[in-house]
Amino acid sequence: MAHVSLVQLWLPILLSAVFVFVASSLIHMVVKWHASDYNALSNEKEVRAAIRKGSPAPGQYVLPHCADMKQMGQPEMLAKYAEGPVAFLSVNPNGPPAMGGALVKWLLYTVLVAFMAAYLASRTLAPGTHYLQVFRVVGTVSFLTYGFGSIQMAIWMGKPWRSAAKDLADALIYGLLSAGVFGWLWPR
Repeated sequence: MAHVSLVQLWLPILLSAVFVFVASSLIHMVVKWHASDYNALSNEKEVRAAIRKGSPAPGQYVLPHCADMKQMGQPEMLAKYAEGPVAFLSVNPNGPPAMGGALVKWLLYTVLVAFMAAYLASRTLAPGTHYLQVFRVVGTVSFLTYGFGSIQMAIWMGKPWRSAAKDLADALIYGLLSAGVFGWLWPR
C-alpha cells in the first residue's frame, strides 16, 4: 500500500488545529458550558489564608498526604481520611493566570494532536482513501486524545463525572472538526 507523506498533510494538520482552537474558544467564552465546573468554598478567605501561611511552592499537593502506600492502612491515616477533607490541590504561581502563555500551549497541543492523527492516518490510509474512512480514523484518534485524559482525572483525582462528560463533549466536537478537515483535504 502506498503511504501518504506527512508533508502532504501539513495543511490539514494546521487547519484542523486552528479549527479546534477556535471551537474551544467559542465553547469557553461564548457557550460557557464549563462555567459551572468549579465551585467556590464557603470559607475561601480562610482557606486562602491557611494555604498562603504555608507558602507552598507551585506544584501538586494531596490532603491528607501519605508518603508511603504502607501508611494507607494505619489508624492515624485512616482517621485523617475519615475526618477530611480529602483533596488534590494544584498551586500555581501568584498573580493573574497567564492566559497568553496557556493559549499558546493549547494551540501547540492542538497542532501536536493533529500531527499524531496525521501520522497514524498516513501510515494506515492510502492516497485517495474515501472521505468517511479518513474521517473515522482521524476522528477516533482526535476524540481519544482530546477527551480520555478527563476520564483518568475523574477516576484518580476526583474530577466530577459531569465535568468529565462535558470534556468528552468538547472532545467529540474537536474530533469531528479534525476528521472533517482531514477527510476534505486528504490527498487524492
